[in-house]
Amino acid sequence: QVQLVESGGGLVQPGGSLRLSCAASGSIFSLYTMYWYRQAPGKQRELVADITRSGTTDYTDSVKGRFTIARDNAKNTVYLQMNSLKPEDTAVYYCNAVVVTTTQLSPRDYWGQGTQVTVSS
Repeated sequence: QVQLVESGGGLVQPGGSLRLSCAASGSIFSLYTMYWYRQAPGKQRELVADITRSGTTDYTDSVKGRFTIARDNAKNTVYLQMNSLKPEDTAVYYCNAVVVTTTQLSPRDYWGQGTQVTVSS
């Protein structure tokens, strides 16, 4: 199977920065688009950013110009650099990836366990 493990969350003051990482491991044949989602208390999970295998990126409007998604295909890892953080960025951030494994020919979604980001003074 496939495991996604996020790291890098924490408590930061408004205006600060954090860098999230998500490493995929397991029976990976091919890793396609990778995503970062977030879910704030009492709200639905929302897509924050995504990146294709070739490096094409997309962002939700509220983070454009502040967040940068990147990936290292050799390490099966996706990153989210978050700058100029605001209190409204507070949420649990989840990594999601579309993966073809060595035992399944059809792509499947896999999720990480989430990492808490809290922006507060």
